[in-house]
Amino acid sequence: MTATKRPAPAEPGGRPSEETAIRVSFRRYAGVRTRVLEVGDPEPEQPAARRPLRRRAATPHVKPSAPRLVLLHGYCDSADTWRPALEQLAAAGIPAVAVDLPGFGDAQPLRPGPMLPQLDAFTTAVVREQAVLGSVVLAGNSLGGTMSLRAAQNSRLPISGVVSIAAPGFVDSWLIRTVARYPLPLRLYSSLPVPVPGFVVRKVAEQLVPRLLYANSGGADAVHVQRFTALFPDYRATKSRLEEARQLVAELADAYRLDSVKVPLLVVACGKDKLVTAASGRQLHTLVPHSRLLVREDWGHCPQLDDPVEIAELLGYFAASAVRTTQAKRAVATATEVVGEDTAAG
Repeated sequence: MTATKRPAPAEPGGRPSEETAIRVSFRRYAGVRTRVLEVGDPEPEQPAARRPLRRRAATPHVKPSAPRLVLLHGYCDSADTWRPALEQLAAAGIPAVAVDLPGFGDAQPLRPGPMLPQLDAFTTAVVREQAVLGSVVLAGNSLGGTMSLRAAQNSRLPISGVVSIAAPGFVDSWLIRTVARYPLPLRLYSSLPVPVPGFVVRKVAEQLVPRLLYANSGGADAVHVQRFTALFPDYRATKSRLEEARQLVAELADAYRLDSVKVPLLVVACGKDKLVTAASGRQLHTLVPHSRLLVREDWGHCPQLDDPVEIAELLGYFAASAVRTTQAKRAVATATEVVGEDTAAG
């Protein structure tokens, strides 16, 4: 699918709308060329002056680092799902980037073999790049939530916090369980001797997508619905996506090592989610005791589409809080290390 940037209408007085603040570029992460949407100051921070190896200070001063959001989309989605939220973040002056994950949007396709390790390598490269610019807070929806959690499991990655929105693999809906079991109707569809006409596939997709992704299908944005339906232009593409989804669901069975997640974590569960139930978010919250849980009964599977204003505000507040918490912990750890070294030297 080739995503196009919608024209930015002028506001009263001739001033461009906030959408013009979204910069679009193409970069390469872990060998994968992809599209990046970005808002905020792109200039890297100046490196701090080097300090002596040892100094006596119970609480060393740590210069605050502004939070920088990295936004990851879900399966069969693209970075464009974050455009409405990016506009809000730009208006609030919060730096953020959204990327097309490999295999989706304008990114290069996934290679044959396990999917999650490839996505891990890609996410790691994005985080390391953005960490040069500020303190990284990862936020992901659906598959993006899974990748954010898996990144948080890697203690070597410079991550200050994670927001996981409707991550699958805990208590999933009947639809995801059906894909995993691959029952007779799906097998029959995949083995049809005569392909289903493309116009029929697209018509079905146009009806299903709003119902699956939005809290209320009547409020679905036609532009975003078209992004999803473009992934299913014909029988062959639909069959390929179904096989890919089956593989991904199978990999999710062993996707998490949640006892390794030490950074601040916000779990967002959505009451009108048809794909990942709110019970899934509650279970994730239970498995990571230090996490915070937000349950919104009025949100669907993609709340960044249902309510981008509130999602942007939520991400901004959590990012600032997570960075403060993480930096305070690092300061205490540094102070303890310094005191230990001085004691040993004495």
